[in-house]
Parts: sequence; structure tokens; C-alpha cells
Amino acid sequence: MRLSTNGDSLRVYEALASEVRLKIIDKLFERERHVKELAAELYLSNAVVSGHIRKLEEAGIVGSRMVRVDQGTYKVCFVKTEFMQVQLSPEGPLSLGAHDLSIPIGQYTDYEAWPTCGIATTKSVIGQYDNPVCFMDPERVDAGILWMAKGWVEYKIPNYLYKDQSIQEIEISLEIGSEAPRVNENWPSDIRFTLNDKPLGIWTSPGDFGDTRGRLTPEWWHSDVNQYGMLKVLRIKEHGTYVDGQKISGIGIHDIDLGAMYWTFRIAAEDTGRGRGGLTLYGKGFGNYNQDIVVRSYYS
Repeated sequence: MRLSTNGDSLRVYEALASEVRLKIIDKLFERERHVKELAAELYLSNAVVSGHIRKLEEAGIVGSRMVRVDQGTYKVCFVKTEFMQVQLSPEGPLSLGAHDLSIPIGQYTDYEAWPTCGIATTKSVIGQYDNPVCFMDPERVDAGILWMAKGWVEYKIPNYLYKDQSIQEIEISLEIGSEAPRVNENWPSDIRFTLNDKPLGIWTSPGDFGDTRGRLTPEWWHSDVNQYGMLKVLRIKEHGTYVDGQKISGIGIHDIDLGAMYWTFRIAAEDTGRGRGGLTLYGKGFGNYNQDIVVRSYYS
């Protein structure tokens, strides 16, 4: 869930501004519960709990469904969103239109990979470990994670803008990290981003994270390998390119030829020094953020 300082996000902040509602969220993370269960565990009336649930539902934090249990019908509640990203700076002028696109991490159109490397779905590893050939397996389109000690992946982003629409800003968010032998949180990697052969800049990942299991990590995934990354937001604006608000280059939106029917986005890890390098991408079903590569194009 993406939040900002606009009025649309206010209902989420209001829903979270209650100790009781926070306790309800904690309990629903443990398992789904119906309203009567929540009321009994929180020592509150059904009516009071129903009011809190209604607030959480209106904010999009909690969902519910009616279930028949022992000749009765109960409202069973569950958590709809596990993470929220808050952007305190304005997203852009309200007059701009926006187009959103989610690209699965396995739907790259070209790549180069060097071991240690691999690719996996939420059910199993694709092919063998440390064999770059496996990156071309047809099953790759269902991948939820890929990693490489050195190399790059390219994605084609379809350009759905009409000729009378002018692109003003591009925002790309993804969960990403380094790739170390097994895991190493102190394993920096200079990851380079490129759009249509234009170098956007470099972000340095601090490490390959594995101190705890990723929140979405499948049960079969080993505990001594990559577990999660960092959610990074890349923005190509008028006067430069930024990662989480920090400028990484002076390449702006008008420096890039965006008139073609698709754009080519490359993510590359080129480090070869000992104790650093690599690239891991996390998609839906892996890591801490249940998303693939999300691209938002703002236009006028």
C-alpha cells in the first residue's frame, strides 16, 4: 500500500491511530478471526469491535468474508496488506495522469549472469544452482526470485502513452539486494540502472540480507541464503534521477528518448572485487514486499 500526504491517505492514518485497532491487526496477523473471537480476546463488545473493523476495512487494511460455522454465520476478518510505503513529498502535480504497470521479475527479455546465480519460483528452484543457462528456462516467467554474482537483466516496458500525452516523470519500485556466497549483510554492491541505454546512475546495496527469514519466504527455501532485500524507489524527474529522494545523476526525463513503443530498463551489478558485488531481485512470494517491479508513468 502506498501512502502520501494527500487526503486519500488520511483514512489509513486515522485507522492506525488507535491502540485497539493495532491490537486487532496483530491478532489477525497470527490467524484469521471472526468478530466474536476478537471481542472475547480483547474483552470488548461485539459492537465495539465491529466498529473498529469497519474503520480498518474502509482504510483497506483489513478484509472480511461471511463464513458458515456450526449452523451460524460469522464475519471472518483478515489482513489485506502487510506493508505500507509512505512518501512524504508530493507524488506530482494533481493535474498529471498516471499509468501503472507491474512486471514480474522473471519476464526479462535479455540477461547475462555469472555464478553464484540462480532463479526460483515460489515452489522450487528452476533448473540447477549456478547454471546461467537456467535463466532461459520457460518456467522463468513464474520466478519470484533471481540472483547473480555479476551480470544484468533487461526488461521491456510497454509505452501505453498516446502521441498527445507528454511523459513528465517515471517511478520504478523494486525489492533488491546484493548477492554474496550464502548471506553477508556487509557485502556492498554497486547496482547500475539504465533506461534506453541512458545511464541513470548507481545505487549501492549494503549487503545480502539473511539475518531473519523474509516475511514472504516459502517454507521450502533454505534459511542460510538470500531472504529479503530493500524496497527502493527510482524516480526519473525533470532535472535528475533519484533513489528514495537522493539524487544519483543529472539525467532527467527529457534526456531519454521515450518515443518508442517500449522502453528498455536494465539492472546491472558489475562489481568484481572480493567481498562485494552481485544482484538479487525479489518478486511476489519472496522477500518482505509482495510486489514485482512496479512502473508508474506520469504524463500530461
